[in-house]
Amino acid sequence: MFPSARSSRARSLISNSGRTEPSLENRLHDHTFEFYGEGLPGVDLSELRGRLIVIEGPDGVGRSTQVAMLKAWLESNGHAVLDTGMTRSALAGKGIKQAKAGITLGPISLTLFYATDFADRLENEMIPALRAGFIVLTDRYIYSLIARSIVRGLEPSWIKACYGLALKPDAVFYLRSNVGGLIPRVLSSPAGFDYWESGMDIHLGDDLFDSFAAYQTRMLSVFDSMIDEYGFEVIDATQPIDVIYRNLQRRIGRILREL
Repeated sequence: MFPSARSSRARSLISNSGRTEPSLENRLHDHTFEFYGEGLPGVDLSELRGRLIVIEGPDGVGRSTQVAMLKAWLESNGHAVLDTGMTRSALAGKGIKQAKAGITLGPISLTLFYATDFADRLENEMIPALRAGFIVLTDRYIYSLIARSIVRGLEPSWIKACYGLALKPDAVFYLRSNVGGLIPRVLSSPAGFDYWESGMDIHLGDDLFDSFAAYQTRMLSVFDSMIDEYGFEVIDATQPIDVIYRNLQRRIGRILREL
């Protein structure tokens, strides 16, 4: 539910012209989700009353930091929030981590593993939360998964069809940077360069540094090609963290004011 929004305008308002403005309840029901393709069977989209907001971008761009800050802000304003992200599903999350530790996954196996993880989280986390009126705030969505698969040489139309079960979000905020801006952030992180996020499995460089630069360059190119196709709202992620945060607050605030 959205306590702050619902309590502020729980009934119809009379405008200066004497016309009756639609009630909050009616406006909530006017908001209808769509699937990108076939979708999940048995889901009544008219029951989904929450909002789905995606923070996208490459590795090291600061998505997780922004999601944590946004969740705290939204909750402090009375909103119920579910935050989610890749490899967190009960069904496949642990298996993905174990399989990746062996660094032997091929591109198709990796793609299908992530698709399973996404479908499980969508069905058992995101959709129930949206049905209950939550704001679902997700650190990456199908776009990162599609981009990873395309960079690894899989057919774009096939991988996009795999994710036809996904809901179209209310907003996708693409934190756009450049490789030069990503590298210092990754170097300063406790984990450093990740084998998979550096594309070492597809042999783009002789070491993690060179491979990361080449892999993320390709990822950024694919992300940029998705901007118009998926309606990304682009945010300059080379700015300071607090500037990005305030920008996201303003944009998300506009979405919530539509409730």
